[in-house]
Amino acid sequence: MTREPVRPAPPPAPRPGTGTPAAPDAPVDFGEFVRVRGAQGTLVMQPRMGFGDPGQMRAGLLATRAAAAVTVGTLTLDSYTRLGDHAALAEVLGSGGPLNGYPLVAYGTEVTAGVLHGVHGPDFPVQVRHGSAAPQDIFTALVAARLNASEGGPVSYCLPYGRTPLAESVANWRESVGRFAALREHGVEPHLETFGGALLGQLCPPSLLVAVSVLEALFFRQSGVRSISVSYAQQTDPEQDREAVAALRRLCGELLPEPTWHVVVYAYMGLYPTTRTGAYGLLAEAVRLAVRSGAERLIVKTVAESRRIPTVQENVDALEFAARAALPHRRDPLGPADSQTYAEAAALVDAVLNLHPDVGTALLTAFTHGYLDVPYCVHPDNRGRTRSYIDGDGRLRWADPGALPLGRLVRTDRTRHVTSTSLQSDLLYMRRKFDDAPDPSALNPSSERSVEPADDAV
Repeated sequence: MTREPVRPAPPPAPRPGTGTPAAPDAPVDFGEFVRVRGAQGTLVMQPRMGFGDPGQMRAGLLATRAAAAVTVGTLTLDSYTRLGDHAALAEVLGSGGPLNGYPLVAYGTEVTAGVLHGVHGPDFPVQVRHGSAAPQDIFTALVAARLNASEGGPVSYCLPYGRTPLAESVANWRESVGRFAALREHGVEPHLETFGGALLGQLCPPSLLVAVSVLEALFFRQSGVRSISVSYAQQTDPEQDREAVAALRRLCGELLPEPTWHVVVYAYMGLYPTTRTGAYGLLAEAVRLAVRSGAERLIVKTVAESRRIPTVQENVDALEFAARAALPHRRDPLGPADSQTYAEAAALVDAVLNLHPDVGTALLTAFTHGYLDVPYCVHPDNRGRTRSYIDGDGRLRWADPGALPLGRLVRTDRTRHVTSTSLQSDLLYMRRKFDDAPDPSALNPSSERSVEPADDAV
């Protein structure tokens, strides 16, 4: 197939009452901020952080900004806002109960302006992360507050754990992205990050992660947003991960019409190590992947990930550790040769784009036919025929590709059956590997020197 870049549809006019920007100063272009630092050889660090109390949220952003690293801020929203359960959220706020994130929609622009005042600016962009398959109210609040960076996607924020029908998610996201794109009429460049590269969290073969991340980027672009980041979540094998990021960059270069995109790597999204040494060892490996593969941004994880929501200080410790861990490494992306990951990802993307010129429609058709099929995903709009496993070398493989349009690209042993025991073992693979290692350098023998956590990092 000859690939043609996806061109955007004209952005719709903002609907009456859906949030004319309230703040007088246009925020910095989040994507441009990251791309400029990336071109200078600097890896931008970002935490996952969200608190229900405005004062605590502001303190978290100030601490992120003051960290000894080049950082961007995060406002992670609470689960009530994510699910659109505004009545339950009002009860919690009324009773002073705890929240697991920042209730952007409920607080409105005045409270959020107070949280961001003197923090959000040209040298410190802030991104909103939410997890919603019906994000219209969230994007309305973003426009009103002139918060111009967010993330997600019609597939990745619907599958694998949501209950929203995929067709509804695609329609919801189409409306939301179009509304968000209208920020440009007010001199504000909106930015969206795909979450497709983290689909399932773990045990999803990299080619499917790359394909969904690219397809969601094309969906955003067709819906009117041109500043985009494409995600990839660290998996089980460093070299396979490098292949995946190289494939992601190559496909974006082929399909996105303008170089207004960058790559963000997520530290491992599966069962995280329980020990301090294991957690920092895995984060050090994520840093190495991000730097060597040429990614421009890294979302870190902390020593507390396996137990609870991290504190502000634990997030700062992770940011500063990651910045130190990046120093010995140099960018060394793989060349243009066709890797197995690229071949599979390109086949998936091409097959989906051939289904319909509208990317959203093509995504729906692809899941109906099983051209996209997430392993171990029980969502009713997912066929559920694919299975994956970790081979003896630590690489993720297809045990059964189902109806994925991979043809002879994938050789499978049809007699191989994924059992509950083997699945449990695979789920724990990275936790065991890093918790059992004596120190971070033992898992990274080719690094120039070991990077230890600071003495006060707990």
